[in-house]
Amino acid sequence: MTSLEKGLLADKAALITGASSGIGAAAARVFAREGASVLLVARREEKLAALADELEGQGHKARYTVADVARTEEVAAAVRAAVEHFGRLDAAFNNAGYGEVQTPLHLTGDDAYDRIMDTNVRGVWNCLRHEITAMLETGGGSIVNTTSVGGLVATPVAAPYVTSKHAVVGLTRAAAAEYAGQGIRVNAVAPGTTRTEMIEYWFAADPAAEAEQHRLTPQARTAAPAEIAEAAAWLCSDRASFTTGAVLPVDGGYTMV
Repeated sequence: MTSLEKGLLADKAALITGASSGIGAAAARVFAREGASVLLVARREEKLAALADELEGQGHKARYTVADVARTEEVAAAVRAAVEHFGRLDAAFNNAGYGEVQTPLHLTGDDAYDRIMDTNVRGVWNCLRHEITAMLETGGGSIVNTTSVGGLVATPVAAPYVTSKHAVVGLTRAAAAEYAGQGIRVNAVAPGTTRTEMIEYWFAADPAAEAEQHRLTPQARTAAPAEIAEAAAWLCSDRASFTTGAVLPVDGGYTMV
């Protein structure tokens, strides 16, 4: 069997955060289909267990660890679990993220700002530190962070979220520059509007929002989570071997106009 037939991520051990739903759950399915052993990480154990059982039932290698990415000790334990289960860590998709219903900047409280920054920035920071440590021990690997079109352009009434996602771009590029010579690639995907739980909540709270997002997107639709997961899988694979420090928009053309 050729490497192409075996899949993009054949024989790789991968860790995926935010894996209980949305893009993370889609990534678990895509990564497993492409041959990776996957450690699923999120806060909701029931959903993680169900997804791991689903993948195991299909003949894939899947385990899960409950963790909050904002807590460094829990992230450290998750990375250790991946190494204990699979013997190494070759790839990581740092996808856990958080957003709130849009609020004008001057009305946004400290608690809302802290919740967003803790998950979206500190969470990626925690993951990078522990994943890189594990990868250095085995000669390298590939990491993909989830930013957003909000990390490339500014949108109104979302200042903490936009700030957090711009920070993820900076972290991605800083880590890529620092570890390129040590066999570790670090890239980011920047999804446009994608049908996740967070987006469904937004659309339910503001029925006109979906039509407006379609109007602003040249492809005039909302992405499926699997479309973002496919891009992350490619960036984690050896076929992206000369790609590091990149931020790949997967946005239906939103940021080109």
